[in-house]
Amino acid sequence: MLIIAERINASRRGIRPAIENRDTGLIQEEVRRQAAAGAAYIDLNAGTLPADQEIGGLCWLVETSQAVCDLPLCLDSPNPDALAAAAALCLRPPLINSITLEPQRFDGILPLLAESAMPVIALCQDEGRMAVTTKDKIELAERLVAQLGAAGIGSERIYIDPLAYPLATDSASAVAALDAISDIMVRFAGVHTVCGLTNVSYGLPARRLVNRTFLVAAICRGLDAVICDPTDGELIQALHAARLVAGRDAFCMDFIQAFKEGRLG
Repeated sequence: MLIIAERINASRRGIRPAIENRDTGLIQEEVRRQAAAGAAYIDLNAGTLPADQEIGGLCWLVETSQAVCDLPLCLDSPNPDALAAAAALCLRPPLINSITLEPQRFDGILPLLAESAMPVIALCQDEGRMAVTTKDKIELAERLVAQLGAAGIGSERIYIDPLAYPLATDSASAVAALDAISDIMVRFAGVHTVCGLTNVSYGLPARRLVNRTFLVAAICRGLDAVICDPTDGELIQALHAARLVAGRDAFCMDFIQAFKEGRLG
């Protein structure tokens, strides 16, 4: 299960001022904590900064993170210029987060992918269209896979996010996303699925409970990557147990290793 660590995001309290003030210590401590908690990628987002500052902020995050951690990075921006500048500084191929079917965004980011071996998160989103139903999500996923494939982006580089909208505003959102995950993993050989976990609980109390419950269900449907907070111990415990129960942990080896490392409480 690929864990993409989400905590270095300019929308979070304390992170934006840390980027603006170039607080190396705070950012590097976040990197270390998430790496120690089992992250596979460290997501970096400077997107709430003014447009003329995002490129510099994202590039600074790349250099600051790589100074203390050798994990690959996930570059989180809709801005092709910011992604290209930051990717050029990465010591290992980064995960691009993210592309959509919106023409300006797709056409802007595609050349960066076509010229490299970088994997990409592809959101089930089109211009002026929200993929609310499972059918909508599958239709958009099919177009994303086809158009990325036509540009030479292999299936193994594509991480489809079917988008789970907040349950607080759409009580059917989680089921639609779960059904889409199942279908995508069957229909498109080699393609991965990913979700930004905290979206589903937005606006609700006990958000961590909702997040980990949705994650368990998603893993049982085939989800193989998640954008989450790896320092949330109960979430990671649920993740390991779900993989075990879903038959996705051969001989229980990952679960046993997580126990030995103290990750299961």
